[in-house]
Amino acid sequence: MMSKELNIFNTLSGKKEKFIPINKDKVGMYVCGPTVYDFPHIGNARPLVVFDVLYRLLLKIFGKDKVTYVRNITDIDDKIIESSKNNKVPIDILTTSTTKSFHDDCKYLNCLKPNFEPKATEHIKGMIAMTEKLLKNKNAYEKDKHVYFSVRSFKNYGKLSKKNTEELVAGARVEVSKLKKDPLDFVLWKPSVAEDPGWDSPWGRGRPGWHLECSVMSEKFLGKNFDIHGGGLDLVFPHHENEIAQSCCANKADKFANYWLHNGYVTFNKEKMSKSLGNVVSIEKMRGAINGQVIRLALLSTHYKQPLDWNENLINESQNTLDKWYTQFEKTSQGDLDDDLLKPLLEDINTPGYISKLHLLYDKASKGDKSSKKLFLSGCKLIGLLEEDLETWRKFKKTKSKIDEKTIKSKIKDRENARKKGDYKLADSIRKDLEGSGVIIEDKGDKTTWKYK
Repeated sequence: MMSKELNIFNTLSGKKEKFIPINKDKVGMYVCGPTVYDFPHIGNARPLVVFDVLYRLLLKIFGKDKVTYVRNITDIDDKIIESSKNNKVPIDILTTSTTKSFHDDCKYLNCLKPNFEPKATEHIKGMIAMTEKLLKNKNAYEKDKHVYFSVRSFKNYGKLSKKNTEELVAGARVEVSKLKKDPLDFVLWKPSVAEDPGWDSPWGRGRPGWHLECSVMSEKFLGKNFDIHGGGLDLVFPHHENEIAQSCCANKADKFANYWLHNGYVTFNKEKMSKSLGNVVSIEKMRGAINGQVIRLALLSTHYKQPLDWNENLINESQNTLDKWYTQFEKTSQGDLDDDLLKPLLEDINTPGYISKLHLLYDKASKGDKSSKKLFLSGCKLIGLLEEDLETWRKFKKTKSKIDEKTIKSKIKDRENARKKGDYKLADSIRKDLEGSGVIIEDKGDKTTWKYK
């Protein structure tokens, strides 16, 4: 264990704060995991890697047996039911296969396993019990076998997202229902039709609301008040705002999680990722084409709070960096890390600053400086890099380095369409991406030819 001061940006306070755990011998972190209805994409991979680095840092600071990391699996949700029906796959098979794919992705990205990974369906009794508490405390109401949380019964609602209730009603995408007393009220329990999954409750056969699940599972493993709650920026409202309201009201408490951390969005070639645009990149599809360490380094190349643009240049830069770094690879255990190297990570998990310091150490190591080499290898291991042996790295690179012909032709077609529309900025971006992937293109009249570098 090392005695280091960690500063992190707390979304709740809107500023960077010194991290002071409730109990330094029992540090707790909860991160929202996947809803297992479809394969995780690169946007889902970012919080996986970001909070894995924070977990590794907490272990380094406080000690291996003094940190509890909880990441849930949402295996009951409207999206899951809809996906099951659309794909004509039984829910248990859908959730089991998607969860397995998620675990394969975690392994591929070299993420440590959390201490606990609760599934929502394993904690239904706790969800019913919390709903009963909220009804008893007059923070919820029942209407036609639905139970809703009354948002205006919680005076601090909106504190996390920095908006008052009027602003939230005007700007939020909230579920419309005639059963609600207020548009912001959200469901704690809803009835299930016969063919959908459901559990017996005082309000009839039904299932829990999404927000309720995380409140119950975090309390089960970390207590009513714990240290860190993490997730993507898209979860600030309504999910995390609703978690705070439920938990504080159910437990008649002023606090839920003390520190809230949120990673920024991921775009694809400067566009928002969406299925309608067809630019969602699944991790599962990348497994066979790119080494997971390349993806991991690329995801850490931008500060976690900032937006990250996913493109071929970013991937190639990460590939080239690791090609260099692997020239210094040796099998070694993680050693001590000096204050100068750790400083960026201790200042709100500044991975780009930390990576810059690793580059400087690599330069010294490549000139024969043995102490720099030892520190460089230890520094890489801290953020989950260079933990794969050299032979595996070389083998993967040798067989998977070239972008395939089908992808090249598809990109050239996209470029041609962009030029026809007069979008020369996009056309130039596609050309640069291809060059970064080792493909040279040349325009000859109306035809475009290509070749590998």
